[in-house]
Amino acid sequence: MLRTVLFGSLDAGASVFSTSGAKIAFDRFERDGPVALVSAGGGFRLEGGAGAPLRMRTTTLGAALGGYQFIRDWGAVTVFAGPEISWEMLAGPGGEGALPVRMGLRLHGEIWARPSQDTLTTATAIVGSARGDAYARLSWGYSLFGAYLGPEIALYGDRTDYRKWNIGLHATDYALGGYRLRLSAGCQIETPRDRLGPYLSLALWSAL
Repeated sequence: MLRTVLFGSLDAGASVFSTSGAKIAFDRFERDGPVALVSAGGGFRLEGGAGAPLRMRTTTLGAALGGYQFIRDWGAVTVFAGPEISWEMLAGPGGEGALPVRMGLRLHGEIWARPSQDTLTTATAIVGSARGDAYARLSWGYSLFGAYLGPEIALYGDRTDYRKWNIGLHATDYALGGYRLRLSAGCQIETPRDRLGPYLSLALWSAL
């Protein structure tokens, strides 16, 4: 019997990106076994400045991945691989222009570990060839007020030399109705524009 978890996320700062999709287990999420991950998303960011003309990059992404999850007493490790597709548009003083559609391979790995009864450690790493991008996030939390509260750090970069570092605090696995959520906030640094500012991230998931 298929088991499905629907999810959605929004990352907002100097750049904005949202994603939604589904994670599917072909047996139970509490057991070792094959899984699939289907997602689609989009966002935008400003580029240029410091004497260069400002332009907006709009990105649309989609992926369909297959993988395997390993369930242990201390937590879970999941690995995925599969095709991804990317489409981008640039808009600036010179007008608008669509970039060619790119297809590539995405690798995705996640760890959710509970070193103790009251703590949660998560690690995520994603690499994609369609945009030449990579993302990594690491968090630790202590169970308090119905969620795991603690620090997080994240890094993103792509082939355009864009880099983004996030460091902040998160509340993960808070129950709200039939949903679980993660809320994060902190400071963000973007290059090559060298901008420092706040960020806010929200993720929701729900089992069908």
